[in-house]
Amino acid sequence: MADISFAGESHALGADETVLECLERANHEIPFSCRNGICLTCMMRVRTGILPEASQAGLRDGQQQQGYFLPCVCRPEADLEIEAPADAELFGRAMVSEVTRLTASICRLRLRTATPLFYHAGQFVNLRRGDGLVRSYSLASVPRLDDSLELHIKRLGGGRMSNWIYDDLTVGEPLDIQGPNGDCYYIGGQPDRPLLLIGNGSGLAPLYGILRDALADGHVGPIHLYHGSRMAKGLYYRDELQALAQANGNFHYTPCLSGDSDEAQLERAAKPGRAEAVALAEHPDLSGWGVYLCGYPPMVQTAKKQAFLAGAGLQDILADSFELRDLRRLPRE
Repeated sequence: MADISFAGESHALGADETVLECLERANHEIPFSCRNGICLTCMMRVRTGILPEASQAGLRDGQQQQGYFLPCVCRPEADLEIEAPADAELFGRAMVSEVTRLTASICRLRLRTATPLFYHAGQFVNLRRGDGLVRSYSLASVPRLDDSLELHIKRLGGGRMSNWIYDDLTVGEPLDIQGPNGDCYYIGGQPDRPLLLIGNGSGLAPLYGILRDALADGHVGPIHLYHGSRMAKGLYYRDELQALAQANGNFHYTPCLSGDSDEAQLERAAKPGRAEAVALAEHPDLSGWGVYLCGYPPMVQTAKKQAFLAGAGLQDILADSFELRDLRRLPRE
């Protein structure tokens, strides 16, 4: 049984318990968000001991070499002495330059960083407010096109960070920022490749960045973006996306409504049904396609399975979600 030494205390790791769970059981307050090794919010550093390889998956080479690891997925077989990283090692400072309500439940947040942030459109960052609360949000901005970071924040019932941003955050306020993180972004080098982008709600944010990045990079293959919402008022950025479709013949935008049967709400050509269902019905063969999935985790899980069964390679399905299942054992239809 391994022992975890942290903050001058030693704790025995329980059976099949992660380091994060062990520290929580011992009443240590460790920041976390996804618990699946995706958001990197809980990152810590080892002082002595051998880390399981899986506990450093997704970290940059420099972070791995410095001993950083993710306690939420770390199940060591031997003793570890660990420490929390210093703030300056992980977080930088950003200033709020804009807070704009896009819908009744989504606002656009723009930030300017104290030092340049080198990122890919579609990646995500972790925001931390003054009391230490941390949440992850995807980037809708494109480095070569935008001079600030753009995030789309969806107000969640009971969401401490989202409601604070939506109701109370003002221009000029500082926020701590960590990142960029994630591998859901446009990869150049295959300009003729067809791309399928599917998202719902504020999952449009990374897709909007990925789309504009691809077009700016000279992508000439067809790009199909399906954005879904239950209600028509949730289909934000329609004017911007329709303008991009008119200006780029290879880009096709399809808004989808899954929960509103009022025909008056469909007057702007939204298609009935969930975005992933409409998209995959219209593109049943995804062999050779690049697929991007962003939004509500159950939608992402379902769409990833269906895209794989439709012929897309696992390595070609990039997803923005905190829960993804292993598909390698699924037979193709």
